[in-house]
Amino acid sequence: MDDGFRHFGKSINRLISGEDLSREETRELFSEILNGEQPEIHQGAFLAAITSKGPSTGEIAGVWEAIFNLDTVKVTPDVDKPLLDNCGTGMDSFKTFNISTGAAIVGAAGGVCMARHGSRALSSRCGTVDMCEALGVDVECRAEKVKESIEQAGIGLFNGMSRESHPEALFRILSQISFGSILNIAASLANPANPDFGVRGVYSKEMIEPAILTMKEIGFKKALVFHGTTGNGAGGIDELSPVSESYISELSEDGRISNYTLVPENMGIKRMCTTEDIAGGKDPHEEALRLLKIFTGMDKNGLYDTICLNAAPVFYISGEVNDLKAGAEMAREIIDSGRAMEKLRQWVEIQHRVPERGRLTIETLLNELN
Repeated sequence: MDDGFRHFGKSINRLISGEDLSREETRELFSEILNGEQPEIHQGAFLAAITSKGPSTGEIAGVWEAIFNLDTVKVTPDVDKPLLDNCGTGMDSFKTFNISTGAAIVGAAGGVCMARHGSRALSSRCGTVDMCEALGVDVECRAEKVKESIEQAGIGLFNGMSRESHPEALFRILSQISFGSILNIAASLANPANPDFGVRGVYSKEMIEPAILTMKEIGFKKALVFHGTTGNGAGGIDELSPVSESYISELSEDGRISNYTLVPENMGIKRMCTTEDIAGGKDPHEEALRLLKIFTGMDKNGLYDTICLNAAPVFYISGEVNDLKAGAEMAREIIDSGRAMEKLRQWVEIQHRVPERGRLTIETLLNELN
């Protein structure tokens, strides 16, 4: 066994004992994983140990840096507004509907430039990529096509599990993992468009601070990170909660970070929603139909309110509104006017190598509703 293997093994032991690694150490260790310099048993042990310990800011930033520098295709959309990414990290104990996708489409319909970066489901039935594919978005297209979609439709999705976004190793690692890990945060931040603004839901209250500090450290100018509670013992969610308190950290452009809590009433939302209303469905097809019911006015109940609630940070962080309550009101107007549905139609055509197939998928889904 050579010295490189021994050093890597000692680093895993340090993680197991609860010791944090520096950003530089973590970057070097994860670079060895990406470059295939460590056996798969070391790779899995590293991810399990760092996740079990609870990743520090430096560790998240180190993994992000390795992925972004070594294994991320870079594109620069030609737009006249800041780019914003929104996502939930997964790994939460209560599995919800893919709320962030609905919120992103509403955000794009309201003029925000959405440069999204997601994956297929790792710890749930329906991830961002699964959901968007079911709606008709081409999730296997090249990064240049996503760039074009951001420029023309104001929204695009980079597939974190595709060689077209991460050509060397990340696609391989994510395709072989079925548990939540540090990658749920670090890899999601390795967005090919490198947006300056971000909205992130995390899987626990304890992960809010490391996530917002990491985003600040790697160059985000404005960001909101939050964790929602269910209030009934069902676990927490990586979204703003429509049924109970949400804990929030906000990064302002002056570099300051503020912390606060939010309840649905603060946003003008009555607590009539239940956890059953926002629970995830059995498959991406069902999820797509549920979203279309909201966008076509067929469902204006709990999930509708939840999407409006989670679109609010998109409008707030991008500067379209001055506070979160105004963001929720803007989201309602956009959905009720049909603009969200029109934006979805536009997106599935533009982010597709064969636009007719995108159109056919969305029309077939709409016919199922009738």
